Amino acid sequence: MAENSDTNRELTRAVARLRAGILALLFAAMGGLGLFGMTVWLLVKGGIDVGKHLQLLGNYFVGYSVSWPGAFIGLFYGALVGGVLGWVIAFIYNRVVGLRQR
Repeated sequence: MAENSDTNRELTRAVARLRAGILALLFAAMGGLGLFGMTVWLLVKGGIDVGKHLQLLGNYFVGYSVSWPGAFIGLFYGALVGGVLGWVIAFIYNRVVGLRQR
């Protein structure tokens, strides 16, 4: 009976943790492809003063604009910010889980 309890405790500890690298990669893909997709959508849609709200990201992301080269720059920045955000979320989550399991 004690062996089964130890196995359950180890399994719970392993499942409760997030892999920071995997979550960072997932968030990087979503962030990069999301910003790239939004920029391309606005470019294909066209019109007068295309993407004036999305254009404001150029204040934070050097070189970004709602243009074809800007879409690829946005892909980079979106992946960078998404990856860092995913890693930070997993890091904080794992710290909290570690504190609760003590």
